[in-house]
Formats: sequence, structure tokens, C-alpha cells
Amino acid sequence: MRGRDRQEGISLTGLIVLLALVGMIAVLAMRILPTYTEYRSINAAIAKARTAGDTPQEIRAAFDRSAEVNYISSISGRDLTIERVDGDIEVSFAYDKKIHLAGPASVLLEYSGSTAKGGGVALKAE
Repeated sequence: MRGRDRQEGISLTGLIVLLALVGMIAVLAMRILPTYTEYRSINAAIAKARTAGDTPQEIRAAFDRSAEVNYISSISGRDLTIERVDGDIEVSFAYDKKIHLAGPASVLLEYSGSTAKGGGVALKAE
């Protein structure tokens, strides 16, 4: 009968540690999600801008118009790399986003994208 009285479950200390970890992960996700959403908007904007013009100036202007509508603030049209490869125009970008967490801790996200079929990305200008 002694074995029947044994309790199972999580202790209060274990619950506090678990909630703290879940909270930290939630805060990190809430800070990263907006930057990822902006990255997806940039990918859509360069795809749309690529078809909007034949010259780099037209493509940059189309991207800037789309960036204004979609609240893109990380890059502008002048940050795009526009190349003509095998008769096709390829538009690419690369940028970093630093997210401050607490004290000296921060997260650096490196975003890049391209309209190239092979998925090649631009090198970020130093």
C-alpha cells in the first residue's frame, strides 16, 4: 500500500523554471516576428519591382513606392543590387537587423534575398 501514496507531477520549482523559459522564448519570438514579417514584405516588393521596370532607376522607384505602402524601413531602393544576367534582370538585397534584448545581450539577424532563379544573393556592401 505504500506505493499507492506516492505523488507524481511537477514541483513548484520546476513549474517556475518552466514558466520562465516559456516567457523568455515568447519575448524573443515577439521581437523577431516583426523583422521576419518585414523581410517577407521586402521579398515580395523586389519581385514586384523587378517586373515594374526595365532600368535600375525604375526598379528602385517601384521598390520605394512599395516600401512606403508596406511600411518597409530597413532598406530602400538605393540599397538594392540590380544586375543583368543572361538578359534577365536580377534584384537582390542583404541587410542586418540587431535586436536588443537586455543589458549587453542582443540578437543579430542577417537577412538576404534575390529574385534569381538559383537563389543567389547579393553581397552586402561594406
